[in-house]
Amino acid sequence: MAQEIQAQKPGVQIANVSNGVDNKDFESIREAFKERNPGYDMTYLSATRNVEPQDYTQVIFVQEIDGVTNQDVTGNATVYDQTGSEKQSEAIVGDILMLHEGEKLQFDTDMGLLVFKTPVKPKHVLPAFIRPDWDPNITDVPGGCATDIDAYRRILLTWQEDVGEYIYHALNAHRVRIYDSFSHYHPVEGGFDEFYLVQMVVPGAKLITSEKTDMITRPDQVERSQVDELIKEYELDVGDLIYLPRGVMHRGYGGVLAQVITVPGFIPGSEIGVDHHLRAINERLGLSGDEALPFNEEHSHEAVVR
Repeated sequence: MAQEIQAQKPGVQIANVSNGVDNKDFESIREAFKERNPGYDMTYLSATRNVEPQDYTQVIFVQEIDGVTNQDVTGNATVYDQTGSEKQSEAIVGDILMLHEGEKLQFDTDMGLLVFKTPVKPKHVLPAFIRPDWDPNITDVPGGCATDIDAYRRILLTWQEDVGEYIYHALNAHRVRIYDSFSHYHPVEGGFDEFYLVQMVVPGAKLITSEKTDMITRPDQVERSQVDELIKEYELDVGDLIYLPRGVMHRGYGGVLAQVITVPGFIPGSEIGVDHHLRAINERLGLSGDEALPFNEEHSHEAVVR
């Protein structure tokens, strides 16, 4: 019964997968994710050299090599299809590996891998190795959590071809360096769940969230006594896997490099900004200094929907 209640809980959850997954926290995320996304599943393979073939598509995120999350460390990966043919590549932290039905993956060193089961076969051709820093088809596309003109934002799996080469509607991912994203949520109806898989972090970087989105979006009804319950902040560490269910407001701040993973894909029009609401609450209640709700100044002057 406790597990069922946890699976239905709507809030933010965090598990750290570095040097071996925290099974209790990870399993709590997994159960909630499966409950909301029928047909999907996820696991973390720590210090593994093999990913076994399955009768479904597997999307694999390289998080650790030889126990460290460091892009200076490399491993060699080989994908074997059902005929025994093979594809080989180097692999580093930040890469995605695609295993189609019946394919097997082997490494020459110990790997830490976040693996998603998806229930939909890709309709478009997707390579076995998707490498954000080494694939000439992948370049920076500012937007979303990183709007600066010089942003590092590499779209690996995308919903629509005008922003990326590799189209897959069952799961999208972009690797992004976040300094100050706008505050937003993805609607419960027609939106998507989101994960942050943290791969580098500046000390003090944090994630700002709210599970009170319904209150924030009615700024004229918020009372001063309710302000303290609107926002939560989490300091981030390398290896954090953060689960942000549909409807939860979130904003990255202070310098974090993460794989941002969405299930299903990043549906256009499902990124709803709330900085203008947060600003309105501050102004209406006269909140300033430490009392004020944090918001992104650039995106606070009008409604933002992307």
